[in-house]
Amino acid sequence: MSAKEIIPQLYVVGAGPGDPELITVKAYKILQIADVVLYDNLANKELLNLCPAHCEHIYVGKQPYGEYTPQEKIQELIKQKAFEKGLVVRLKGGDPFIFGRGFEEILYARQHGIATYFIPGISSMQAIGFEDIPLTHRAVSESVWIVTGTKKDGTLSNDLKLAMQSNATVVIYMGMKKMAEIAATYVEAGRGDTPAAIIQHASLPHSKNAKGMVKDLLALADSKQITYPALIVIGNVVGIKK
Repeated sequence: MSAKEIIPQLYVVGAGPGDPELITVKAYKILQIADVVLYDNLANKELLNLCPAHCEHIYVGKQPYGEYTPQEKIQELIKQKAFEKGLVVRLKGGDPFIFGRGFEEILYARQHGIATYFIPGISSMQAIGFEDIPLTHRAVSESVWIVTGTKKDGTLSNDLKLAMQSNATVVIYMGMKKMAEIAATYVEAGRGDTPAAIIQHASLPHSKNAKGMVKDLLALADSKQITYPALIVIGNVVGIKK
């Protein structure tokens, strides 16, 4: 019997916001034929049960502000395992193209002759709907700004000040370490009373949320003991009455 032909492939797959039932059918099918899965801290580990018995599972997580697998190491593993075993799934929490470095990994794989494919996932920002917060609502918010709370150099994104000038919903990823600065930015602009929410583990049974005003972000997080990772949502959609 001839050995199986190895065809190096990379599938960058969105694992969704946490609830394992929120992955796409396409992601479900690819996990069932994966040879290797490189999964991160935010991907629900129950999804690994979908993989075949021969599939190798490798944790490459990045704990917020803690220990992490360097991006260079992850990319080396993608190359190594694709040529060694074939179909590699890079399983990333939420959607890999929203602050997930998914496209960086696709470009790297292509540079090394690996066929690449993308399967989007439901972002954690979409899961805030489970907490009765719509991203948009007629006559309340007509657009959404998605902002990173911490840029590569560690500073708060200047886009936040631009977003504040509109009535858009502002969703801040990776902003927990910058809560005091975010609150101060709104207060200085005379918008400290803007409704805000902090949501952790959206879509999961142990989710937490705190709602109030943006000037009180630190107190809100402390009141519900919300830590990383969590989303900060700012805008009048937070205050819509039922």
